[in-house]
Amino acid sequence: MDEREVREQKLAELREAGTNPYPPRLDTPRTHTIAEALAQFDGLAAAKTSITLTGRIVLSRDKKVIFMNIEDGTGRIQLYFRPDDFGEAFAEVRKLDRGDIIAATGFLFVTRTGERSLHAQGYQLLAKSLRGLPEKHAGLQDVELRSRKRYLDLIANRDAELPVFVARARTISALRRYLDDHGYLEVESPILQPLFGGATAKPFVTHHNALDQDMYLRIAPELYLKRLLVGGIERVYEVARNFRNEGVDKFHNPEFTMLEFYEAYADYTTMMQRTEEMTVAAAQAVLDGTTFTWQGQQIDLAPPWRRLTLHDAIAEYTGIDYDQYPDKESLSAVMREHGIPFDPHRGWGRLIDELKDAMFRSADPTLLQPIILYDYPLDLSPLAKQKPGVPGVVERFQVHLAGMQLATAFSELNDPQDQRARFEDQLRQRAQGDDEAQVLDEDYIEALEVGMPPAGGVGIGIDRLVMALTDRDHIREVILFPTLRHADPS
Repeated sequence: MDEREVREQKLAELREAGTNPYPPRLDTPRTHTIAEALAQFDGLAAAKTSITLTGRIVLSRDKKVIFMNIEDGTGRIQLYFRPDDFGEAFAEVRKLDRGDIIAATGFLFVTRTGERSLHAQGYQLLAKSLRGLPEKHAGLQDVELRSRKRYLDLIANRDAELPVFVARARTISALRRYLDDHGYLEVESPILQPLFGGATAKPFVTHHNALDQDMYLRIAPELYLKRLLVGGIERVYEVARNFRNEGVDKFHNPEFTMLEFYEAYADYTTMMQRTEEMTVAAAQAVLDGTTFTWQGQQIDLAPPWRRLTLHDAIAEYTGIDYDQYPDKESLSAVMREHGIPFDPHRGWGRLIDELKDAMFRSADPTLLQPIILYDYPLDLSPLAKQKPGVPGVVERFQVHLAGMQLATAFSELNDPQDQRARFEDQLRQRAQGDDEAQVLDEDYIEALEVGMPPAGGVGIGIDRLVMALTDRDHIREVILFPTLRHADPS
């Protein structure tokens, strides 16, 4: 019989003997987590206090006595079982398998080899495991399998993987705390939307049967949050799950998490400061400092961050002054000469975005440090306000960290007539083949016509920030359940 069949046979024997292998509750309630027991070890051991611990069996050594290691959500401890304490029932202890979840009651002591342990005087099977676990010494090595079966990854590679997701939770908590402390209100906007908007991206489309209309999974919460500025909520934010029907690579997952926040009577310079401060707050919460190593490179988040106009940065790192190529044809020609790949369906502004991406694909280590690129082409930024006195340029910035685009922000466009013209230009770009260009949202225009105060807004990629802070170079490593192709059933 294979291992699964042996375990199923044990399960059947337990049931035939009248034992419930999946009881609804503990016979003896848990008194301590493993971490608590270890923290209080000396006092509990000296008093021989009876305690109950719970956890999954991750290691078992069966000799005259049985030593088991169990893990709960806080740590690991060794259990010691001896025949004298169980009599004939010791044979049942021997049937416990690695992976089973148990409760053990007894007292703490130190073995002759110096290991702090629980001398078990009773136990209860809480959940019988029917599948073997990955070998503990080797871990779970297959990267795709680790992402596909995260529960196994967390069991087999606990010490390496759990801290990443603890760091993710602390990052989000720190960002929320910063915004809450600065008077922002957290809200929720629709995920299922009648019209997509707020970003240049291709949406997922579904159909609502009762309404008999197509709907879209949101690509960004931006246009709804700015409606709330119109409604008088002057500082607003959302930790939003967004969905974009795009490729999967090191920096992109079709389902991802963004923090977006908007502040009335602010502009993009205010939001630069906010972004610096809250990123530092997240680093302090996760790392207790502002310096860390990412892929072997030392990074320092201490403000002020380096600031360059987008134009000057691209000219410095690619050698192309895009102001000298004011149309799609001339810019695409010089990009071709420099061997920079681009999508021929995209307009002049989107080609500049591809130039920026090419810049960050270079091996220049200075581009791993936090950098703010500001003042973007209007053609690339249909939701940003024009920079006074600089035709064709808008007040927009992006933050790059560890070579990744971390945040994008605007002085928000609140002129409804200008916004309509921008949307109409986006529609022309869609007609020319750019299926990521934005669409015209009449309801949003109507909201702007009611009147939206001048404002600044920021979107921060949570996944990428966590990648930087935890030294991970693939987005699927910081998402518990990333999007993957269906596994081959064969």
